Amino acid sequence: MGMFLNPDNSAFQVALNSEIYVDKTMLLDYTNKVIDTKQALICNSRPRRFGKSTTADMLVAYYSRGSSSEKMFEDCNIGKTDTFRQHLNQYDVIHFDVQWCYTTIRDVDKVVSYIEKSILTELTECYPDAILSSVQSLSEVLAGINNAIGKKFIIINDEWDVLIRDEAENTVIQEEYINFLRGLFKGAQPTKFLHLAFLTGILPIKKLKTQSALNNFEEFTMLDAEVLAPYVGFTENEVRILAEQYGRDYEEVRRWYDGYYLRNEHLYNPQAVVNVMRWGTYQSYWSQTGTYESILPLISMDFDGLRSAIIQMISGESIEVDVVSFQNDMVTFEDKDDVFTLLIHLGYLAYNKEKRMAFIPNEEIRSEFMKAIKRCKWNELNA
Repeated sequence: MGMFLNPDNSAFQVALNSEIYVDKTMLLDYTNKVIDTKQALICNSRPRRFGKSTTADMLVAYYSRGSSSEKMFEDCNIGKTDTFRQHLNQYDVIHFDVQWCYTTIRDVDKVVSYIEKSILTELTECYPDAILSSVQSLSEVLAGINNAIGKKFIIINDEWDVLIRDEAENTVIQEEYINFLRGLFKGAQPTKFLHLAFLTGILPIKKLKTQSALNNFEEFTMLDAEVLAPYVGFTENEVRILAEQYGRDYEEVRRWYDGYYLRNEHLYNPQAVVNVMRWGTYQSYWSQTGTYESILPLISMDFDGLRSAIIQMISGESIEVDVVSFQNDMVTFEDKDDVFTLLIHLGYLAYNKEKRMAFIPNEEIRSEFMKAIKRCKWNELNA
């Protein structure tokens, strides 16, 4: 049981201890079904405060053989399934939170090597006889362990896209990081040493020209979350139950925080719903997520009438958006469609896949856009 290899279940226990916990454990029913299949490489992207890290912590607690989690999960929805105990704490799990590593190391040039060396150190302690001293890369070590003793791993990468977002202009570190991920996930060897891989982040996997850098992953995004839609945010029924429990006006909660519509599911920002249930104050909690400042320069770009389109959306209109050309980063924008697509992934816009239309989902986000428009006008007047 280590920091990166076979962590314990304490992080997920914190979520269970919280005043409000909504059971999303049936996501595990899906991952159980795809273990050791062609669908076992999953990237689930969603905005800040939509429970990405809690999902990663849940996967660790359930799969890691460094935990004993039967009591933790037996009363949850996953505990009622036939495969619950078959997969419970049965796997070697590698978990790394790129945001934590990035913040801790501070020297961005050393982040990837820190992740790799830290995991290698723990693997060497756990499997000293299966690792050749001449092998340096993590992917080679995992392949070597698999070849020597047949061991396979689950890899959970939380905040996978931090280096893509926060080091948007640093092409050198991005290339190093993408190559590191390719070694872990792409090609014939990773197929042999992986049971399952689960990446969480805000952005979908980075595109290189027109192709995904890891095109063997199944992606579940804010454009189309497919079968994972119920686990992206709080569902309508879950919010109704909470509103009744806390004595809140459901219609007001809906007006402020509903609006994301994925795979026939109305979805709410979990953090906003938790806040309004606990404090009873209907307001925007979005500016507390750290993304507010990031949308200001995007609006200031005013690509091809982008600002006018936002004003139309503030008034309740939907705008057609071509989401195909977006490169899944924070700097490569060819037109307003790319900016709108980023705003969909950030959670500032919702998207109707069938109509290919983007719109402002609710009052919380509308108020953020109104503040952003005013701020942009103020900046221009005082430039």
